[in-house]
Amino acid sequence: MSTKMNLNLDWRFHLGDEVGADFMGWDDSAWRVVTLPHDWSVEHPFDKVHASGTGYLPGGTAWYRKHFILPDDAAGKRVRITFGGVYKHARVWVNSNYLGQRAFGYATFTHDVTSFVRPGENVICVRVEHNEVADSRWFTGSGIYRDVTLEVTDLCAFETDGVFAATEKVENGTAAIKVQYETLGADGAKFVLKKPCGCIAAEAEACGEKGEAYLTVPEARLWGPDDPYLYKLVAQAVKGGEVTDENVIPFGIRTIRFDCNEGFFLNGVNMKLKGVCVHHDAGALGAAVPKAVWARRLKAFKAAGCNALRTAHNPPDSHLLDLCDELGLLVMDEAFDEWEGAKNKWWQGHNVYPPKRFGYAEDFPQWHKADLEGMVKRDRNHPSIIFWSIGNEIDYPNDPYVTPLFNEVLGNNDANKPAAERMYDVRKPDAGRLAVVAKELTDIVHALDTTRPVTSALSFPELSTRTGYADVLDASGYNYKEQFYAEDHVRFPDRVIYGSENSHSADAWYYVKDNDYICGQFLWTGIDFLGECRGWPVRISQAGMLDLCGYEKPLFALRKALWTTEPTVRIAVCEAGTEYRRWAQQFVWAGEEGKLMEVNCYTNAAKVELFLNGQSLGVKEIGDHDGCVASWEVPYQAGELRAVIDGAEDVLCTTGKAEKLCLNPDVTELKADGQSIAQIEVTLYDAEGRIADTHNECVFYQVQGDAEILGIENGKPDDLTPYAETFRSTYHGRALVYLRAGRMADEITLRAYTRTGLKAECGITQG
Repeated sequence: MSTKMNLNLDWRFHLGDEVGADFMGWDDSAWRVVTLPHDWSVEHPFDKVHASGTGYLPGGTAWYRKHFILPDDAAGKRVRITFGGVYKHARVWVNSNYLGQRAFGYATFTHDVTSFVRPGENVICVRVEHNEVADSRWFTGSGIYRDVTLEVTDLCAFETDGVFAATEKVENGTAAIKVQYETLGADGAKFVLKKPCGCIAAEAEACGEKGEAYLTVPEARLWGPDDPYLYKLVAQAVKGGEVTDENVIPFGIRTIRFDCNEGFFLNGVNMKLKGVCVHHDAGALGAAVPKAVWARRLKAFKAAGCNALRTAHNPPDSHLLDLCDELGLLVMDEAFDEWEGAKNKWWQGHNVYPPKRFGYAEDFPQWHKADLEGMVKRDRNHPSIIFWSIGNEIDYPNDPYVTPLFNEVLGNNDANKPAAERMYDVRKPDAGRLAVVAKELTDIVHALDTTRPVTSALSFPELSTRTGYADVLDASGYNYKEQFYAEDHVRFPDRVIYGSENSHSADAWYYVKDNDYICGQFLWTGIDFLGECRGWPVRISQAGMLDLCGYEKPLFALRKALWTTEPTVRIAVCEAGTEYRRWAQQFVWAGEEGKLMEVNCYTNAAKVELFLNGQSLGVKEIGDHDGCVASWEVPYQAGELRAVIDGAEDVLCTTGKAEKLCLNPDVTELKADGQSIAQIEVTLYDAEGRIADTHNECVFYQVQGDAEILGIENGKPDDLTPYAETFRSTYHGRALVYLRAGRMADEITLRAYTRTGLKAECGITQG
């Protein structure tokens, strides 16, 4: 039987290169002790010498070393070590033996170390090289930023990710499930499907070192967004009649179907994909994001009516997919942002030329097959996944691919692009090459999983539908190209089309809502993220409907109005005539007396009435295609704005200065495991008990007990306070503190104070 151990604790870390640190006997006693997941980039100050695209944070070369003990009974066993993700160019040694490298910073990879480990002390050494930070269009992080696990099994065991179960059909309540398996030396396998209560739902056996088995499940309970029901599939490898290995896999019974005329069906029911794109960082935590942090974010997405997620633009942390299974979110699982051709990487501000061109393209020819296969094999048992995406905007015009079909062209994000960069140049790689690579990648996926369509997010469909690129896909995603939906549906009546990346505008949603053949959309983005900066001192992209703390922005209110049916209304305000008004709006009623303000009420009601200090400013009706918003221009007057609809209302008040500081943790107990997380909301209140949204204070923090502050976030785009500090200003009166448990049973107290004399504390029991 197998034993799986988490190896996240007590790694030794050294930033900088150390010749000889791969030696088992190297003296690392002076190195810093860190806990994984770990991202060293966010431990350092923001600096404009680094790349704007990756958030003005540094990279470098670093070493990690882990001493661990194997028990005596591990002798003669198979031992495997799995790294969830290392950014990037990870080279791994065990007990001075070199195991190899993995270039892709998002790959999950496993080393079989059976031949190199021994009972007693063993040492893992990892060298991470991320010297050129202008290697991505968004923040990547640096280091071993996902879990590391060690598994000890019998020599006769399942291959890594060697079990794949899929629902073949559901008829009259009975589900047919096919299980494929691969082992290392077994002569058969047993499979038991269990309900959460432990009752057996179905059983099957198979013979051979690898093969197939079939389970029949009567009265099957189906997995879906409203009922994410998960069985457990217990897979056992058998040798000579004895069970030698066991894998337990959460399993959801569900069917999916994409129709070129009617869109997407889950369990036979037609539904629209209401999706958001997400990058992999969490602000102050960088790329090292615990599962609990993702859970808080995903629950907020669901509250806005979201039912789908797109991983942008790389394989995600497996914890994120686990949560999508548990919460009922559908997933577009994406592999790459570039193939053979290196894209522009901004380092002096967005679209500021010249770019740099480092990145995955240099590794793609050697590693793409292993990386894509690794993603599909790792993730294919997740019921949440409905698409495999082989790439994002690979066909972006002139970046670097060109075509004689278009002499001059601009992409969807090419403001101020130099004339020479817009023009066809025969010396650049030809876009026809993309169809060849896309076919290869699609075939790689199909060889491992034919139950889900292969797709790609096209930025230039007007070209890619003419080069053969779109032809080799099972479904075509269009990025910001809604204007081609109708035309291409006529040109390609058998093709599945959907919005793979879309703006927050209501019009983009109406293209989906009004056309049965469009499966859905994925908004850019669900939450703000580090990198893709417009220029110093802004460190983040502000494209999210949630800020970096996970607090709602006006874009959230718009989406909730568009995507939900329970009565909702929210007021958002900006100065009248403001440029980029959608991004400038705030849930704040403040300003200069008499100054003209634009007041927007986002609602799914047919009409809304607005009041200022008790006086009605009128009732406005909202048509089916009016964007779920009613707007007024209102001379500012301190006091209260109130929006009223049937069944709901919203109030914005002019607030006073901060008189009270409060800490609100999401949990009151933590496991003393060195890894559990508390997320503590920090809020300033005025004398009336309202959030002091126009008054911010620098808040200082101290921890009493065996715990540590991992980071403090406020979501403010241009706050350059280093994340390593234990102080940070609030933004709109709020902030968020991430606290990580220690390993002692203890009472943890977080204390907070300001220079103006405000104080607060909260307690958490750790045991």
